[in-house]
Amino acid sequence: MKVIVMGCGRVGSQVARLLDQRGHQVVVLDHHDADAAARLGDEFKGRVVHGLGFDREALEQADIKNAEAFVAASSSDNANIVAARIARNLFKVPRVIARMYDPRHAEIYQQLGLMTISGTELGVRRIYEMVTHSDLDAIHKFGRGEVSLIRIEVGFELAGRSPRDLNIPGEVSLVTITRADRAFLPSAGTEFREGDVLHLAVLASAMGRLEQMLGLERRL
Repeated sequence: MKVIVMGCGRVGSQVARLLDQRGHQVVVLDHHDADAAARLGDEFKGRVVHGLGFDREALEQADIKNAEAFVAASSSDNANIVAARIARNLFKVPRVIARMYDPRHAEIYQQLGLMTISGTELGVRRIYEMVTHSDLDAIHKFGRGEVSLIRIEVGFELAGRSPRDLNIPGEVSLVTITRADRAFLPSAGTEFREGDVLHLAVLASAMGRLEQMLGLERRL
């Protein structure tokens, strides 16, 4: 997945490194170029673009037209709102997440249809979850689309949970788990590990319930 992270402070740099470590293509957009490179470290394989998240030239340099996700994680709520709206409305980026420092701004974000996150440590992990799992994309549909096969990568929120936490009789059924490139059928005592890949059969009418169970519902 190609992801642009605007802002390379404490949250933005951690999100960028986490995404990079998981194999995603990451572009960090920050107006303090030297500071950004230092925070990201020598192991960071992505790109750093100097500029502001609401500057069109900088966004195009970051290749926003091909971005699949945009994370506004600067130190300014106002800058995050503006940049997130540009990414969502002008460039039609499918997944846009805005870091929020002042909880009083939550209603504004929600009215704009933006996903939001607050809290530094929770923010880093939750942003990763929202970027990589906010949409449940079907990899195969059966019949006329009544049932879909969904692929989900286990993150920190699902780690330690079991198949019974996801199964809904007649609506959602966990089919297989792939761990370290080996697939197996789940049992009642199986515990999910971070990095596991789950395949679930989901009734079309139950997709919303599954998103709620996973905490991936959109704020509209």
